[in-house]
Amino acid sequence: MAVGWWRRGERLPPDPGRVAGRAALGRRGERLAERHLKGLRYKRMARNLRNRFGEIDLLMRAPRGPGEALGPVVVVEVKSGTRNDRYPPELHVNAAKQRRLVSLAAQAVRRYRLQGQRLRFDVVVVVFAHAGDLCPEIRHHVGAFSSHV
Repeated sequence: MAVGWWRRGERLPPDPGRVAGRAALGRRGERLAERHLKGLRYKRMARNLRNRFGEIDLLMRAPRGPGEALGPVVVVEVKSGTRNDRYPPELHVNAAKQRRLVSLAAQAVRRYRLQGQRLRFDVVVVVFAHAGDLCPEIRHHVGAFSSHV
């Protein structure tokens, strides 16, 4: 392969096999995260809420606490990765991603008529040892960041 194609500011084109593998890993991570949350008695309200600005992976209702009529509505961002990744998946939920999720959550609150209900932002991380790992590590960050929506 010739190296002459490279110029300052250009990137290698993404490897289609790796991109497809990462997408499959992400979908698998979302399914496992949802199963984990359902095991904690969360109820799914919606999954993969998309619009032109982005996507909410999971919109869940947390179990109600003592003295509460309803549990909080939880916007869940799922991040999947492998142990070989350079950075832990949590670091990918940066300030820009948080702003986007807050904006998407405001739209979901209007769409599902959830005004006046408590809203929380959680991050669930699924870390696979390798691509075929059947028992990945799951880390649930409750209230990973906050906002006034």
